[in-house]
Amino acid sequence: MSGSAARTATADVVCLGESMVTFLPSQPGRLADVPSFGRGIGGAESNVACALAAAGHRSKWVGRVGADGFGDHLVDAIAGYGVDTSAVRRDPDRPTGIYFRTATDRATDAHEVAYYRAGSAASAMSPHNVPYDDILATRVLHLSGITAALSADCLALLHDLTAPRDGRPLISFDVNHRPGLWREGEAGPEVLLALARRSDLVFVGEDEAEEAWGVHGAEAIRAALPEPDVLVVKRGSEGVTVFSRSGGGPAQDTVTTVPSLRVDVVAAVGAGDAFAAGFLSATLRDLPVRDRARHGHLMAAAVLTVPGDLTGPPPRAYADRLAALDDEAWGTLRLGPGWTVADGANEEVRVT
Repeated sequence: MSGSAARTATADVVCLGESMVTFLPSQPGRLADVPSFGRGIGGAESNVACALAAAGHRSKWVGRVGADGFGDHLVDAIAGYGVDTSAVRRDPDRPTGIYFRTATDRATDAHEVAYYRAGSAASAMSPHNVPYDDILATRVLHLSGITAALSADCLALLHDLTAPRDGRPLISFDVNHRPGLWREGEAGPEVLLALARRSDLVFVGEDEAEEAWGVHGAEAIRAALPEPDVLVVKRGSEGVTVFSRSGGGPAQDTVTTVPSLRVDVVAAVGAGDAFAAGFLSATLRDLPVRDRARHGHLMAAAVLTVPGDLTGPPPRAYADRLAALDDEAWGTLRLGPGWTVADGANEEVRVT
């Protein structure tokens, strides 16, 4: 993997982006009908940072929060996972973002999310007010398209961070196409395509690529994104297809397809961030591409089998054993709630 030869890495991964306080419903139903909410945290990049820290890596989250109680809660909660939050900046003039969501699956029409993030502290991030020494002193810098949509200043920051520079860390970019976040008149899909093409490792869903760029299928997505050394195309229940190369152009790609696991899903939230964390964890360990994708699936399965967006990953040795299964055993594996603390004899890890 590429790295920062001229700069000492003080972190394995730096994740930059907005984290918000999320209010989770006490029961199913419309937002108008839910009587109370529990407090949690949410944010694509901080989710990745928390999962990586829980997996034993040195992770740092860089962001901005308000000088308010919600900002205090975010910093404390993220630090509680073992994430370095020393580079987080407090904004005395702008609030910490919050949002409310329903309990239903995000993929259904019944799902509602109410964001209160306009003018948030994080939306004021720019090339002029973030700590570049902290951001660039890492092996991997993880970004997402969500940040680009927050403001013109945030977009300028992502353009600057993905620009070629001496000693640039490996740039990991999750497209995270969120049409509702882009301001009227802005060409969000084109912006995301440009940022992805400037990155080294890209995660993109087959469905979001079709929605954003009108391309369908893994090969067509690779044709639209020929530059990244590693392109991970997430194909839902079909698994992932990874295009990877160590040099040369796309003609030298190695194509690796890894099926998804069968999972008894408790809540379909946070799986994409968890997959990215698992893939990055295995990348940091220089594991083969197949095993990187399998660790992504395993980390996603850990989140899918709990109610919230975050959970502890399986012990590394246990995950390594599962990732090393032959194709037949992998294909018959089924994971249910509690599997991350299982030992192979636990009934929640079944080979059927």
